Amino acid sequence: MTNYVKAKEIVELMGVSEGKAYKIIRQLNDELKAAGYLTVAGRVSRKYFEERIYGYDTGRRGA
Repeated sequence: MTNYVKAKEIVELMGVSEGKAYKIIRQLNDELKAAGYLTVAGRVSRKYFEERIYGYDTGRRGA
């Protein structure tokens, strides 16, 4: 498992179209850029994705 989520994985996880997956990536990357983080086009931080989509901090699972 990598530190980044790509559109194909978002399609599988969320059951959305590929176009919608790229929109989600753009939105999350825009949020990260606004907070001063560097981003990579076409992929988003797995930790940030999970926090925003599932609503939990991945570092505290099972606590």
